[in-house]
Formats: sequence, C-alpha cells, structure tokens
Amino acid sequence: MAEIIKRNKACSVSPLKSSQTIGAALAFLGMGRSIPMLHGSQGCTAFGKVYFVRHFREPIPLQTTAMDQVSAVMGADDNVVEGLRTLCEKSRPDIIGLPTTGLSETEGCDIHLSVREFRAKYPEYDDIAVVPVNAPDYVGCLESGFASAVKETLDILVPETDRAGTQPGRVNLLLGAALTPGDVEELCDLVERFGLEPVAIPNLGDSLDGHLVEEEFTPLTLGGTPRDMIATIGDAAATIVVGASMAGAADLLAKRTAVPDYRFDHLMGLEATDRLMMALSEISERPVPARLERQRSQVQDAMLDTHFSIGKARIAVAADPDLLSGFCDLLSALGAEVPVAVTSTNAPVLERLDIPRVKIGDLEDLELMGVDEALELLIGNSHVDQSAKRLGLPMLHAGFPQWEVVGGYARSWIGYRGTRQALFDIANLLLETPKGAITPHVSIYAQHSERKSDGIGATAQGPRRPH
Repeated sequence: MAEIIKRNKACSVSPLKSSQTIGAALAFLGMGRSIPMLHGSQGCTAFGKVYFVRHFREPIPLQTTAMDQVSAVMGADDNVVEGLRTLCEKSRPDIIGLPTTGLSETEGCDIHLSVREFRAKYPEYDDIAVVPVNAPDYVGCLESGFASAVKETLDILVPETDRAGTQPGRVNLLLGAALTPGDVEELCDLVERFGLEPVAIPNLGDSLDGHLVEEEFTPLTLGGTPRDMIATIGDAAATIVVGASMAGAADLLAKRTAVPDYRFDHLMGLEATDRLMMALSEISERPVPARLERQRSQVQDAMLDTHFSIGKARIAVAADPDLLSGFCDLLSALGAEVPVAVTSTNAPVLERLDIPRVKIGDLEDLELMGVDEALELLIGNSHVDQSAKRLGLPMLHAGFPQWEVVGGYARSWIGYRGTRQALFDIANLLLETPKGAITPHVSIYAQHSERKSDGIGATAQGPRRPH
C-alpha cells in the first residue's frame, strides 16, 4: 500500500492538473449531438477550448454563459436561462452539458435551480436534455469532473427499469477519462470480437478520433453516443466499467437498472487484459478468439524482449489517479520501480498502488522529489515536458493535454496491442540514455540536499520555483 502524501503548500507551482470543468466538458464531447456550455466567463471557456484544439487538433463545439464582473457579483441565473434558450433555438441539440466553473461556484450559483427556471419559462424545449454538473476547478481534476458529468447524464437520461438482459448481445462500456479515443476504439473492437454490441458512454472514439466529414460546419458534436442509446442501456446484458473514478456512475447505473457490471481500475498490462478477456468470454458464452490468444503471446514475448531494459528501471509518473494506477501496475509487472509518483487529487485507487509513496501535488513536487532518486524516465502530459527537460530526463507523453506530439489522442494504451506497444516505447526511451548518464540541468538543484521540507526536497537558497 502506497503512502499518500497530501498537499501542504499554500499555492500550486507549475500545476499538473487540468480542471474539473474541462473534464466535464470532455465527457459531453463524447455524446451525440451534444454541446457543453460552461457557466463562467468567456475566458474560462476560451482557455479550455485552446486545450482541446491543441490536443485533438479538431474544431471543438463549446459555449459559455459569458459571466462578467456585474453578474459575478449580482448573480448570473439569467445568463444560464438565456444561454440555454439561445442554444435550443439556434442549434436544437439532443444534450446540453452545463458544467460550472470556479467563478460561478464562488459566486454561489445554484445551477440546478437555474435549469428549473429555464424549464418553467421555456416548456417548448422539454425534449432537449440539459445536464447540470457542479465542477468547480479549485477542487478535483479533469478525471473527477469527467466522472461527475457521466454520472449526472445517467441520472437524467436513464430511467429505472427491470429490463436487464433483454438485449443479451449488448454490453455497456462505462469509460473514464484516462481512456483516449484510440483506447475506446480498441475496447469496442475487443468487445465485437466476442460477437457483442458495445455501447460506449461516452464515446470519444466516435466523436474525437480525428476523421473527415462531409459537413463544412456543425455547432454540435460529430459522432458520440446517441441520447436514445443512453436511455436504453438498462436493457444490456452487462456493463464493463473502466476506471476507478467511474465507481459513482457505476453504482447509480447498477441500482437503477440491475445490469450486472465488471469493474476495472484500468486495462493496461497483461493481468488486467486477461481479466477483461475472461469477463467478455463469460458474458458472450464464447471462448477467447484465437486472434486474441495470439496477441497475448505477443505481449509475453515483448515482456521477455524488454525486461532487460525495463527491469529495475527507475521511472517517475505524473498523472491523474486512474492513469497513474495503470502505469504503476504496468511498470511493476516488468520489475520497474516508481520511486516518484505525483497525482492531481486524492482518490481511493491510490491506496491500492504497489509503490512506496504518492504525492498529491504539482510539478514542483515532482522535480524536487526526483532530484535524489536517480530517475531514468518520466511519464506525463505536456505540462510535464519542461520538468523533464530541467531534470534531463527522456519523456513518454501520456494523458491530457498533449501538444508536444501529434496524434497522442489516437494512441491506444490498453489491451494486448496497447500494452505491447507501451513496453516497446518505454524500453526504447530507456535505451536512448545509458544508466547513470542523466543529471539535472538546473544549478538550483545542487543545493537541494542541504534542506528538506514537508517530506519533499527543497532548495536551501533562492526561490522554490525550479527555473
């Protein structure tokens, strides 16, 4: 069990996390004919849109209630009501996601009350689903905001039913934020190999996979899980839940529909993928296809080929809890060590990690912890890129956002094929730099060992920020 070192600084230096608001918006981008409208200032939405466009390199439908200095003080309920009316009138979406921001939460908004006022004032739009989500960006992270949006969507769209199993070939996929569009495509392909019909919620693999379309412009999502499909997931034979962060949504779905579920913290590595194969075999009442048996043997061979490089390697990981859990289990299975692990928020899955410690913090913590650990590789998103350069470490890009690489969103990390490629990439990065050849590039670290603070290294002189 990992020791969890909690946050103990008054401010964040070089933040690791992306906000809950962004996570909630991302979930709605995986739903058919949907549009997220952030309840906050125009700057809040513009900042999030830049993240999405740089990561996915696609046009992103995103709207805002455009709070200003007056509405931030006097109240912004009218902004919400009129914003919803405008979207319904001009775009006629199936789903409007309505995440809050730090500004609107600090102002004290009651987002659910605002939606009720909209319903009372404009009953002609009752056929359009509006999903309010409390997602202040001063707590949680992208992962928790994503999970909250999925849970609220299920709460509004999925009725109580006793029809579980009436469509025996259908399998619900309740997917967390750690899965890329490439992961979603891979998982759907695995399910289909067992003769089953996957219903991914949300389905980023259908909406943000990067594909050309005939429409020149649309204000709504292109692809994603249709609203009607979400409403009937209570008919499925089973639900596969991927990501510990989705436990709340899974509990709600199981209680409301009685559809049995199979829960996975992640699907990275041989053990997790084997469990998935057994679950799909049980649901479909079919043996594991020969093609997947072959892929499993390829992973085993890759483990043999790479264990000389990865075994005993000292690797740092910086990611949200679900993704951190996946990488830690994958690396541990190869005999690698993870002496430095930094995550954005506390979560129950962290207690199950088989590593010495996890720091809930920022990239300053990552760098100060990493100075004395003789690290050989760093895994994280594009926020971590500058930390890797200051520490003199090679880096494997994973998570959100990624703007230093093209196509990061399309990569698959899960299943046998994703695991195999991840092993090759990690081994190749380790082979590029001989052991013991890595030293920090910044002179401020030279005085690091003179003082320790808060259980983490700190410099004795000069500013704490490692620049």
